[in-house]
Amino acid sequence: MSAQPETPDCDVCIVGLGPTGLMMAHLMALRGLRVTVLEREPERYGMARAVYTDDQCLRIMQTAGLVDELHREMRADLPVRWLRKRDSTLAVIHDPRRTYGWPTANFLYQPAFEGRLEDALGRYPQVEVLRGRELVGLEQDADGVTARHQECTGTDYGKSSPRLTEGSQQELRARYLVACDGGRSAVREDFLQISMSGKAFPQRWLVIDLRAKEGAEPFAHLPFFDFHCDPELPVVSCPQPFNRHRFEFMLHDHDATEDFEQPGKALELLADFVDTDSVVLDRQLVYTFKALVADRWRDRRVFLAGDAAHMTPQFIGQGMNAGIRDADNLSWKLAEVIGGHADPVILDSYESERRPHAKAMMNLSVLNKVLVSTGNPVLTTLRDRVIPVARRTPGAATWLRQSRMKPRPRFRRGTFVGLPRAVHALDGQLFPQPPVRDAHGHAVRFDDAIGHGWSVIGIDVDPRRLLGLSERQDSTTPEPTWVDLLPAGRSAEVGPGVLPLELADSEVSRWLDKHGVMAGSIVVLRPDRFVWGVVIPGDDESFRRTVDFLTTIPPGLRSHPRTPRAVAAQSH
Repeated sequence: MSAQPETPDCDVCIVGLGPTGLMMAHLMALRGLRVTVLEREPERYGMARAVYTDDQCLRIMQTAGLVDELHREMRADLPVRWLRKRDSTLAVIHDPRRTYGWPTANFLYQPAFEGRLEDALGRYPQVEVLRGRELVGLEQDADGVTARHQECTGTDYGKSSPRLTEGSQQELRARYLVACDGGRSAVREDFLQISMSGKAFPQRWLVIDLRAKEGAEPFAHLPFFDFHCDPELPVVSCPQPFNRHRFEFMLHDHDATEDFEQPGKALELLADFVDTDSVVLDRQLVYTFKALVADRWRDRRVFLAGDAAHMTPQFIGQGMNAGIRDADNLSWKLAEVIGGHADPVILDSYESERRPHAKAMMNLSVLNKVLVSTGNPVLTTLRDRVIPVARRTPGAATWLRQSRMKPRPRFRRGTFVGLPRAVHALDGQLFPQPPVRDAHGHAVRFDDAIGHGWSVIGIDVDPRRLLGLSERQDSTTPEPTWVDLLPAGRSAEVGPGVLPLELADSEVSRWLDKHGVMAGSIVVLRPDRFVWGVVIPGDDESFRRTVDFLTTIPPGLRSHPRTPRAVAAQSH
């Protein structure tokens, strides 16, 4: 009799319980995976690091079923301003559109944000959070990962080496492991010995986190996210919820770090902005920043995510958000592979899809830092003259106001899981989240209506009827959500198992027209809402591939079309 395969303790072991690890755990548990999280610190960190999230990441939180309680505690939809010396306005960035269903600029208080995420894991009985456990050993084989962990009384969040308890070591067996253990990742550095490439910047900044004294309102006159582009003293002013605020001041080469770490110096700097008698200093720290990317994000069954994979400068607030995007990309692929619905080759696309976007965000952050803090008289003059001209120039004004310099959520050709993309096509782009109405006329969120799996969207057409596919009888094989997406003001009769959704406005219709997706087309969406492929009327090859993807793949491998195998191979 042949030996039965082992049953691991969990499907995925996550190392690190910061925002990336928390979101990874939620999205994996949502898709039915058994998850164990190892976190070396026994207690939650009580200070803010990240302060910002955007519309795309709020959409991911929506997928996880968390967005309403999280967004309720954010300062939402705030304009971002670049100010000259003496507070004259250089530029204002504010995009009122809701392309992905949420505001583009939202400010949070990280301790409360992480607390909500961790508490909400309690809804999943298959998730086990082990605080005060340090990963001390890691081994891989063809079937999984063995993680050895030991009781740890903490590191005071990086201030000391891990304090381990002798005789407390245990083993955990998982199919895969995801390292979300931060910029100084022990998994990356000690166990995998993966290097990082990029640049460390010597420029120092002083960060000061404040809260109002009881009954005081010292921040009412500071409602926006402001970059003070003053060559003599560049300053960042960032509002936060719960009557809190953050300031960052750039140090010059001649400034002594120890002077700027004194409370008296902080109060002196703050006096130009707030009534210092009305505030409490929660944190005061001088730091430098880095723009680094791990040379590889995967070693067989171990993956790097968040700061363990890429360290983003703070100047556009995308460090935490990059990790949330990692979780969105990797979680559904691991769920498909572990569930037996995809070939493991698709896991190679995690890095090929995410790396270019993460690096582009990093580059934009460095550029913003240069614009804000340059002391070069020529660059300062050029900035202060060119940006106001752009604000008055049609086209350029919209580009600037809507922050269209921000890297788009669009995969590079030949690197993603999906049909090969033609020039200007939708394949590999993040699909919008338009306002829609259901068959009863009720306003619903598009993503909530289609669920968290694959979906087949007919553009003013019943997609199942067009493809000639009947309702699947095998309930063990994952079924996509079938949708007839109708223009505003139109209704239609659809076949069994097809969901009619009426667009509440014409924005998405115009967007589809721009990309040549007309009525009668079909758009297949991956679980992360990126476009897997588009079938345009008359495109027989895409039609054949899509039908093959949905029907003729061997049972249990429905979500593994032939294209991901080729794409993943091309990405190396």
